[in-house]
Amino acid sequence: MEKKDVSVAAWNERFQKATPQDVLKFFAEEFGDRLCLSSSMGAEDQVLTDMLVKINPAIRIFTLDTGRLFPETLNLIHTTKKHYQANLEVFFPDYRQVQKMVREKGINLFYDSIENRKRCCQIRKMEPLKRALKGMQAWITGIRKDQTLTRFGTNLVEWDTENGLVKINPLYRWSEKMVWDYIHNHQVPYNELHDKGYPSIGCQPCTRAVAPGEDARAGRWWWEDEGHKECGLHVKES
Repeated sequence: MEKKDVSVAAWNERFQKATPQDVLKFFAEEFGDRLCLSSSMGAEDQVLTDMLVKINPAIRIFTLDTGRLFPETLNLIHTTKKHYQANLEVFFPDYRQVQKMVREKGINLFYDSIENRKRCCQIRKMEPLKRALKGMQAWITGIRKDQTLTRFGTNLVEWDTENGLVKINPLYRWSEKMVWDYIHNHQVPYNELHDKGYPSIGCQPCTRAVAPGEDARAGRWWWEDEGHKECGLHVKES
């Protein structure tokens, strides 16, 4: 067993009953400026931003502007930076790759096939994420176990083979109710689309509102089968 696997196992054992704040405080001290929070501007990431800024405002926080975001999401980026006086970094896709993709496949290529949709996610999300994570040793995400079937096996700390980093999921055991209780109790800014039937928000063409009682992520890539509904940022090796 490699050293990284031993560390991950030990951290999962150590923090079984720890609060997200305790987890964030420990890893902020453990990794310092080699730790970052990757925010999609979703409810969970807004909770983590609030916690992290209060623990160590110097820790890097970044988000990805794919070029197809909702106006409400762009407004939230501005509001969050202003509210926390935080240096929220924004990463964009390589315009040359976007131009080539659109020229070859069309502006809304993702509706035509899963292959096309994954290519779009690769260019608009995965490549900018790689740049954002360069030089980091660990990254924080807002993944929760009960978000989708593909995320049910999530642990607090994981080894991200794809990016060669420690991946920390402080809210992995939280329920949706716990997330929203925190937001309301701490006056955390959030995307107004959440109040309009959008529990999970991605790019505008790939996100729709969900009906009452419908799965929270049913509005993401709704034309695809459940097993395919990940952009690639949080897909584990089988």
